[in-house]
Amino acid sequence: MEAIIEYFDNISSLHRTIILFGGLSIFLLIENVAPFFQFKNNKVKHVGLNLFFTFTTILVNFVFAFILISASNYADTNQIGIIQLVPMNLILFTILGVMLLDFFGAWLAHWTEHHVKWMWQFHLIHHTDMHLDASSANRHHPGESVIRFLFTLAAVVIVGAPVWMVLLYQAMSVTLSQFNHSNISMPKWLDTGLSWLFVTPDMHRVHHHYRQPYSDSNYGNIFSIWDKIFRTFQKVDNSKLVYGLDTYMEKENVDKVGYLLKAPFAGYREHIKYADEEQL
Repeated sequence: MEAIIEYFDNISSLHRTIILFGGLSIFLLIENVAPFFQFKNNKVKHVGLNLFFTFTTILVNFVFAFILISASNYADTNQIGIIQLVPMNLILFTILGVMLLDFFGAWLAHWTEHHVKWMWQFHLIHHTDMHLDASSANRHHPGESVIRFLFTLAAVVIVGAPVWMVLLYQAMSVTLSQFNHSNISMPKWLDTGLSWLFVTPDMHRVHHHYRQPYSDSNYGNIFSIWDKIFRTFQKVDNSKLVYGLDTYMEKENVDKVGYLLKAPFAGYREHIKYADEEQL
């Protein structure tokens, strides 16, 4: 455990970049060998579009990184936050800290974006992707990247996470997000076994179905426990899913950077609610 702490306490920008793009490359390669859905889209164009939003997310996080590091150092130095209140061994301290960062910084942020209209207007860009793959994990409007940063900042202070834990959490978050968005066909036993603890592709694909109530379920990013605790977990036959967003199904628009950047500000159509939970 000390070696892990030492590594993330001193992790370089190069290593963080390798984690981001290394994981993405690995999952994209696996998708080509064992895809769950056979898509007839232009893969290079699709990944390129999502990489544009990956770089805007990196830029937003880079601009605000000093705030996050300062908040983490302040909380850790002054012993502010949940995990600072009760003495515990280092392993439990790490596990509890990462789990709480995942809850406040990812699950709660994601749930809120689906239930607060102005936040949804930014988050819907993520849901307009009609060809879900590992690169879809990074498809976030710059406005949403700011929203997510603010939730992460609040999570760091609430949890009391030291810098090394924040960087460990971010590495796990980006890798697991790419994994659970990936278009990988996995043995059922493996996906089911992993889903007891982690969010898997079979679990998260449901969230990207083009209609509610399925898109309002399975919000998890790293750990599957939160959806089960808050009863937002749904299990659906993935072969029946249709990706995208029911009010944004024009392929000629949702594949354009300019359209997606302007969409949150453009006098939109309302996101239609469907009450029939059995309809797919």
